Amino acid sequence: MDLKENFRPFVVCAALVVWFSLALQFHVSLQLLNNDYPATLKVFLSYFTVITNIIVAICFTSLSFVKRAESGSLFTQASTLTAITIYIVVVGLIYNIMLRGLASPVGWARLADELLHVVNPLIFLFFWIFFVKKSTLQYRQAITWLAYPILYVVFIVVRGYLINKYPYPFIDVVQLGYPKAILNAVVILFIFWLLSLLFILIGKKTVKV
Repeated sequence: MDLKENFRPFVVCAALVVWFSLALQFHVSLQLLNNDYPATLKVFLSYFTVITNIIVAICFTSLSFVKRAESGSLFTQASTLTAITIYIVVVGLIYNIMLRGLASPVGWARLADELLHVVNPLIFLFFWIFFVKKSTLQYRQAITWLAYPILYVVFIVVRGYLINKYPYPFIDVVQLGYPKAILNAVVILFIFWLLSLLFILIGKKTVKV
């Protein structure tokens, strides 16, 4: 198992925070869509932020039940945990660099926004730094970790083609056209790859230290 001792109290608390943020965001979205549950669910699950936070929540919840003697869980492997770290860190980076300021949520919506885009990424990054053993990380894994963001891009493009709506402005084909939207997607995937290499390097340097 690629986890250090005494990780369970942290992941239990983290799981509660992440699930709360998701429930709060769903409630906010539900109110905006006049309590239309099917419509809210469709919109809710179209966001990379939401899907990634769900993965984080499932990961923390799964780890809450892991015992030290267990080693077969997917979420106890350094590769899986590092990939999730990269995904949720990108959520924070993209939002705070490119999207912050495009909307001005208030009240509970603001709290949900900050939890999903700032607090949760920092929580998982902290978990990766202090609780994940990184000795098994390999540079070739960076390509494998691109599978999830690539699948998401394909999903969004196909979904957008069918309903003519896109969750993020930088991949909005209606406003940008396919060449620009696809170029933006490629740039973001390249950022994923570079960040993956950086995390692997940091992991290897940490092991040597």
